Amino acid sequence: MHHPPTAYAVPFTVDRSRAPRRYDLVNTGTEPLHAISLTHLGSGYCPPLAVNQLDPGRSLSLAVFGADPEQTGIVVVRWRRPDRSEYLWRMSLVGDRLVGLAS
Repeated sequence: MHHPPTAYAVPFTVDRSRAPRRYDLVNTGTEPLHAISLTHLGSGYCPPLAVNQLDPGRSLSLAVFGADPEQTGIVVVRWRRPDRSEYLWRMSLVGDRLVGLAS
């Protein structure tokens, strides 16, 4: 009998202290993350970002240019865990610090 995997907490915290122009995505998990890519969807411009590895405690900075502070959109974060399983998380750029579940 196949059992689905248990829930996996998103290993990121978003620091919005420099919003709406800059956001820092911090790996608050216990393992290094691999093949990380961030894709912005919304108003303004945010260059695509890709990183090979992000160790626990390290962060990535994301810049958004030319956007209304209330309409900066979302960022789709994609990463792989050490076992090579892939995860996606849709992160809002507006609001308080977010933590969620990935699937």
